[in-house]
Amino acid sequence: MKVLAIDTSNFTLGIALTDGDQVVGEYVTNLKKNHSLRVMPAIESLLRDCDTKPAELEKIVVAKGPGSYTGVRIGVTIAKTLAWTLNIPLVGISSLEALAANGRYFNGMISPLFDARRGQIYTGLYQFTESGLESRGEDTNMLAVEWAQKLKELNEPVLFVGQDIAIHVDTLKDILGEKAYFIPVQAYNPRPAELAFLGRDKKQEDVHMFVPNYVRMAEAEVKWLEQQKK
Repeated sequence: MKVLAIDTSNFTLGIALTDGDQVVGEYVTNLKKNHSLRVMPAIESLLRDCDTKPAELEKIVVAKGPGSYTGVRIGVTIAKTLAWTLNIPLVGISSLEALAANGRYFNGMISPLFDARRGQIYTGLYQFTESGLESRGEDTNMLAVEWAQKLKELNEPVLFVGQDIAIHVDTLKDILGEKAYFIPVQAYNPRPAELAFLGRDKKQEDVHMFVPNYVRMAEAEVKWLEQQKK
């Protein structure tokens, strides 16, 4: 099965093409540039370099959030459009789950994270088992200090994954001490090939009903709701 994976949910832009158990090609950048201008050319370039026509694709897998509101919308919109146009299945995978896959060889819990500003993070808890990567709870948005305190109660080693680690490393170390582990910089960025494999065997979504998972509302939405209550 040829799978195209798309991740524009955060700073990293990732596109991958897999065929069965083979990674045919990956495109990953970590640049401060507009995803909306670059994602379609990146897809076209990857498919061309891999001698693959759009009509040969058999599934689209997209990172559905959380992350940048704009970034998530870009990826989901393109994925839905491609799936509908090509009449192939669409699968959405948590952006945090895709990032957690970088901790494949860690013997313990994995906590992927994205900075959510004002001391907050988007995060979740995952673990590799014989069955693969499994979630140990719903993705969430909370203060980094509160998350660290919750993890401390588990009394288990936790690997933190993501390029925003540096923003919260002191808080996590202070609370978790020797139970806190941090992935090396080479593995900060999510791998779109991991995203493809995570979604390859998952049940397809309804293309028209599929929506991003922002985990929390945008600030503008919160303010609008407050105004409506008044």
